[in-house]
Amino acid sequence: MISSSDISVPCAAPEATAAPLLKGHGLPDFSAISTTQVNEGVPLLLEGLDADLTALEESLDTRMEGQEVLDWHDVFDPLHRIGERLRWSWGVVSHLNGVCNSSELREAHQRQQPAVVRFGNRLGQSRAIYLALALLKLQDSEEPLDGTRRRILEAELRDMRLRGVGLKGEEQEAFNAANQELAELSTRFGNQLLDATNGWSLTLRTPEEVEGLPASLLELLAQAAREAGDTATGGSEATAETGPWRLGLDFPRFGPFLKYSRRRDLREQAYKAHVSRAASGEHDNSPVLERILELRQLQAQRLGYANWAEVSLASKMADSVASVEALLEQLRVAALPVANVELKALAALAAAEGAPEASDLKPWDVSHWAERLRQRSFDLDSEALRPWFPLPRVLDGLFALCGRLFGLQIESADGEAPIWQGDVRYFRVSDAATNTPMAAFYLDPYSRPGSKRGGAWMDDCLGRSLAPDGTPVLPVAYLICNQSPPVGDTPSLMTFEEVETLFHEFGHGLQHMLTTVERPQAAGINNVEWDAVELPSQFMENWCYDRATLLGMARHWQTDEPLPEDVFRKLKAARTFMGGCATLRQVFFALTDLRLHSQWQSGSDRSPEDLRREIALSSTVLPLIPEDASLCSFGHIFAGGYAAGYYSYKWAEVLSADAFSAFEELGLENDDEIRATGRRFRETVLSLGGSRSPAEVFADFRGREPSAEALIRHSGLLLS
Repeated sequence: MISSSDISVPCAAPEATAAPLLKGHGLPDFSAISTTQVNEGVPLLLEGLDADLTALEESLDTRMEGQEVLDWHDVFDPLHRIGERLRWSWGVVSHLNGVCNSSELREAHQRQQPAVVRFGNRLGQSRAIYLALALLKLQDSEEPLDGTRRRILEAELRDMRLRGVGLKGEEQEAFNAANQELAELSTRFGNQLLDATNGWSLTLRTPEEVEGLPASLLELLAQAAREAGDTATGGSEATAETGPWRLGLDFPRFGPFLKYSRRRDLREQAYKAHVSRAASGEHDNSPVLERILELRQLQAQRLGYANWAEVSLASKMADSVASVEALLEQLRVAALPVANVELKALAALAAAEGAPEASDLKPWDVSHWAERLRQRSFDLDSEALRPWFPLPRVLDGLFALCGRLFGLQIESADGEAPIWQGDVRYFRVSDAATNTPMAAFYLDPYSRPGSKRGGAWMDDCLGRSLAPDGTPVLPVAYLICNQSPPVGDTPSLMTFEEVETLFHEFGHGLQHMLTTVERPQAAGINNVEWDAVELPSQFMENWCYDRATLLGMARHWQTDEPLPEDVFRKLKAARTFMGGCATLRQVFFALTDLRLHSQWQSGSDRSPEDLRREIALSSTVLPLIPEDASLCSFGHIFAGGYAAGYYSYKWAEVLSADAFSAFEELGLENDDEIRATGRRFRETVLSLGGSRSPAEVFADFRGREPSAEALIRHSGLLLS
């Protein structure tokens, strides 16, 4: 955890005070890192890095003026050391800002971010480094580099051009100022979204207001009420049985409430609050996102591109906006009629139940009636499945799958590594056949409204590389989820969707941890095109529906009974339930992102929201309500790395579905062949990182180019 208790300590020298943050290697000592260290250590770090960069530039200039031949190590080794020191220290600050957010840390992050951006600009625009890289490329034609080095070199030259190395004078100054403003705006967008999400709550006090809610959700809402100091009449503590119950907009509370609540008026109230987050008042993200779009457009033009989408695609698998539009249109055309059929089925059930909304379904009705239809069609209650998915058993099943497919042994190492919060766990990964250590990972599984941003993600704590003394540095991953926390003596009982999310993030972690690439610039997810990086994560989700995997991990947390066979069959049958709506939703998000960054123009009469609503006319089955301002909470593209890249989920899903179909074609019960194919997946997709193009890596695994057929089939988009 971040501690602010030492902010006023006056007697320690800055270097000593900042030491844990400036260590630059190994696992961070999270509990020893304070806001004081951020404010004192980051300037010291940047001062040292600036001096190192100057020395490198002078050395390269001298050697090039003397027409000396440059070696790969002359450029890339010192460049990596500089980048890694910055990534390690600033990465810790950014990580803690995401998982242990506080006003003190947020302020320190905002104070130091401009200087970090300025140094990043200087590094990315160094003429001496760019000329040295260009010389290496020229020498490559005479003494060829190996494929990995050539790919790293070409990517670095491209990225430096995209960072403005070719700009000069006032144009470069304007470019750098815009980069700094964009970083500040992105941080502000995320902070305001977090504050707006945490700023809304609804305390429910009567049994009528919680009609239909399952026991696990009642307990979670009562726990939230206790933590907020809400008490029952007479001052007694909130309980699941008697209330009060505190609803919030974090997904572990909001999502199940929308699904199970019988109170349509309260579903409407919660839904409208959710889609209007950060859209008004002191947390209004509307001007922030419009300014972000305006600056990205200007940056693209400065770099010689027509729009930001072209900048984004310059470093991705997709070769043009038109090719992305073509994939999304293929999926839209396939999903739209299926989604319309699905919506009619919901309306029919509502009519059969005598619900007044049957003739006029609204967005806050869809999740509720979809769950009711799911229960009726498959005799499958999502909430009733929770007791079969306690987190410890799910982890056992996930680790057993990794042993089966990839030959891994994963063991708990709690207490062997520093952590940032009491619920965080630490694990070690070894090769099962040789017992050779390969990697490690942190798991931070639970939602913490108020101090942890929403969503789920993987990030690198340490990447595969060599230490200065030549010893190997094994990769370490951060795996962050926001699933339902334990309540009282009951462990975290996961929804099936939370199980899929855990498998998804672990797929990212596997690509980071199982890399065999020795060059850190292409190890793990480094140098992997963004629209291919979701391949391993989405691939892993498929195994949640594998019989051996699911029945091996799904056991009742109290009785240890296995999940009944018929329930597994129902789960598998329900896999494509509402698949049309789910696909259409992702297509709508992707088109909105892509066209905001390729078609929208600052200063036009059409606002970003106008464009989004135009897209919705052909990409949604229910019209957007007037209160829907979801752009203001679209953190993926305004506070994350998905600008003009949200389509990547579907682009990579083509690859992941096709990859999984290789196992399906063998028969998932044919264990020997599954193991052999799993090892091939490890040796290609999970091993090769960014050392080769994703198309080549996929072809190495699959033996051919990818096809969208498996994705369309897996998504249930084939109308009978």
